[in-house]
Amino acid sequence: MTREATTSVAETADLLARYQHGSSPTTWAIIDTNAVVGRVTLYSKDGGWSEDAGYVPGKVWELGIMMCPAAQGRGLAFEACCQAIDIVDERAKPRRIFADIDPDNTASIRLCERLGFCYEGTLRSLWHTHIGVRDTYMMSLVEGDERPWRT
Repeated sequence: MTREATTSVAETADLLARYQHGSSPTTWAIIDTNAVVGRVTLYSKDGGWSEDAGYVPGKVWELGIMMCPAAQGRGLAFEACCQAIDIVDERAKPRRIFADIDPDNTASIRLCERLGFCYEGTLRSLWHTHIGVRDTYMMSLVEGDERPWRT
């Protein structure tokens, strides 16, 4: 993320509420033992409004995932992403789903690899964050790529 970590539950809740705006139909909480431990979202990058149809999702989507550190490493993010991608595949028939990942975020990189995402390249000095200027590691699933959890 381009911002510092939140410092309280209230600040985190406020941040997530702002992130939720406009992506509600394709954003889900990740729950473990009756507690929210993360969030997965897919959002259309090229969708738009039509006078006849209302919001029409595009064919290019971005995957976003957030997990509490204590919940990492148990497969919850993988399962949530599989379900989210299945729903968006069925509803929107995306041509492309991509993930924009900090190169130091090995957990997210490994997650995307397990999901079948392919490495596309590194965009240098793309983001200015609270820890300085950062590269981004681009990965994607495209129409026709295998969804490994389905086999």
